[in-house]
Amino acid sequence: MKDIPTINREVSWLHFNARVLQEAKDEGNPLFERLRFIGIYSNNRDEFFRVRVATLRRLKELQKKGGEGLDFNPGKVLKEIRRIIDEQENAYMSIYLRIREQLREYGIFITEFGQLDTYQIAKVKSYYAEVVRPNLFPIMLSGLKDVEGLRDNSIYLVVRLSHSGGMIPVDYALVKVPTSRLSRFYIIESGDAHHVVLLDDVIRYNLDEIFMPFGYDTFQAYSMKFTRDAELDMENDVSKSFIEIMAESLRQRKRGAPVRFIYDRTMPAEVLDIVLRKFKINKKDILIPGWKYHNFRDFMSFPRIGPAHLWDIPITPMRHPDLPPHRSIFSVIRKKDIMLHFPYQTFMHIIDLLREASIDPKVRSIKMTLYRAARDSNVINALVNAARNGKSVTVFLEIQARFDEKANIQWSEKLLEEGVKVIKTIPGLKVHSKLLLIRRREEKGDVWYSNISTGNYNESTAKIYADDSLLTCNPKIGYDVGQMFKLFETPYTPSQLSKLIISPYQTRKFFLKLLNQEIRNARAGKPAWAILKMNSLVDDKLVEKLYQASGEGVKIKIISRGICTLVPGLNGLSENIEVISIVDRFLEHSRVFVFGNDSSPQVFISSADWMVRNLDHRFEVVCPIEDPYLKQELIDMLYIQLSDNQKARLINGPEVNQYRRANEGEAPLRSQISIYHYLETKAERN
Repeated sequence: MKDIPTINREVSWLHFNARVLQEAKDEGNPLFERLRFIGIYSNNRDEFFRVRVATLRRLKELQKKGGEGLDFNPGKVLKEIRRIIDEQENAYMSIYLRIREQLREYGIFITEFGQLDTYQIAKVKSYYAEVVRPNLFPIMLSGLKDVEGLRDNSIYLVVRLSHSGGMIPVDYALVKVPTSRLSRFYIIESGDAHHVVLLDDVIRYNLDEIFMPFGYDTFQAYSMKFTRDAELDMENDVSKSFIEIMAESLRQRKRGAPVRFIYDRTMPAEVLDIVLRKFKINKKDILIPGWKYHNFRDFMSFPRIGPAHLWDIPITPMRHPDLPPHRSIFSVIRKKDIMLHFPYQTFMHIIDLLREASIDPKVRSIKMTLYRAARDSNVINALVNAARNGKSVTVFLEIQARFDEKANIQWSEKLLEEGVKVIKTIPGLKVHSKLLLIRRREEKGDVWYSNISTGNYNESTAKIYADDSLLTCNPKIGYDVGQMFKLFETPYTPSQLSKLIISPYQTRKFFLKLLNQEIRNARAGKPAWAILKMNSLVDDKLVEKLYQASGEGVKIKIISRGICTLVPGLNGLSENIEVISIVDRFLEHSRVFVFGNDSSPQVFISSADWMVRNLDHRFEVVCPIEDPYLKQELIDMLYIQLSDNQKARLINGPEVNQYRRANEGEAPLRSQISIYHYLETKAERN
């Protein structure tokens, strides 16, 4: 392969997270929404360290041991990551402090330790005694044996214990802040004012209650947290089931090697030295001096207080105009294909379809893939109800979905208990496709109702993830979906499909073929173009083909929310490519691909990004959209996004994350709001 210009994928991801931080900085967003973006940024960064930085560290160690085959230097990438992270940290804290100051204007005070008055301290002490104290289990540092047992990404207070008269030797203790059991935020209301006390400080105000019985009367507390390597090391033991192996790997994840150790930068050197020696941390590059408070991801679930305008105006998901209440969904799909757009339209249509299928006497079987389910999943409840009603129910539940492994193991056990057939997960080959197949006996025989989606069957994330979901009874698609479920059980014998394109067998070749078709059209002087929307664009072969297509005159517009290694606008290489990213109140998650096809556009939706993992190591589905009405609807929505001049950024250009702004005389257009109004208008006309 040619040496093509690309952006390092890790650097590109950091640029994406910087776009999230831009939303926190944007004073056009309501204050609490900006605070929520602070939380999203923090949560994203934690996962980045747990997965990507951890992987780079492993590669760095492998390279040191003589490992070959890497086309980059992981050590250099880690240094660049640290440089960018340090820069972002300064901006991150500056933005947070600005938001905190602005909230004071509305009587909302996010306090620091030492800022409460006598009355407020009394309230905190009462709350501690009644609620917090039963959830605390301090550990004396000198007696701590299993340092590997400290929880990943949990906040700990390192407490220096002493006696003012020097009668007792200085000692140290660890106190875990129990945010998994209690809210991070304790609210004290005083008139129209709200004083927000972090749980860390509730504990700080009560250190005497914890440690004075042991003779100490002087306390200093400093926060710290570990971020551990979250990659799972899977043992190869044929005597164990895959679920047993996965469960053991999850236990090992809790003891993964630290890839980041954040500590309060005011922690005295002597205290830091004791902690590092106790935890056997001697690598300078994993030490990150931070602020007094960590885990700002908790701001994603900040209590709803204060005036309503401090939050986004709620957007109520609308019903699809063709799916009114009290009407059989099967009867609608029998007549026409339906495309749902979440979160603009309600995910309840999927729940209603499953509920109808579970009690309809004509329904014989239900098959479904599940990747990430909601905590109290109505989807799973509907499947269980269907099994209880005598339907044949089959579920492929992906145990390997990162960070949802434990929940999915539990769901698997529940489904099996209820008589649902659960297809075994495939080690090393994830099923990421989103498929639902319902077999219904009708007058002329069996009819197959299919749902193919770009997003998970998760009613919680469907409120904030922007996805597209096709409902159809096209018999060829139904046949193909049925073959997919057979393939999940025998993954190395792919069937010949007529409509669906699947990874890991065909997807890259298919998209290369479509791009080659546009290249031929350009050479023939015909219209040649493509619009590609995805979460990430990383695959070198497809990037190289996009460069070639651009060089041949194909006009390419890309909407890539996250990583994009392609560099647009390079003379003689990519001057016909424009790449934007949209980061707004909803997470852009759909994958939609449109190819000009000589003025007869071909439109596809997919579960797959253009990444090696999606193309080579996962079961993914690309589905053609053939209904002209639905094709135009998707194209219209893409053009709305391509016209965004409020939340769209031009990425990988000379300026990092440059906003695209309205030209003179051009009206402001915020695509997510415009898409909602577009669908709303269509519903009114229906």
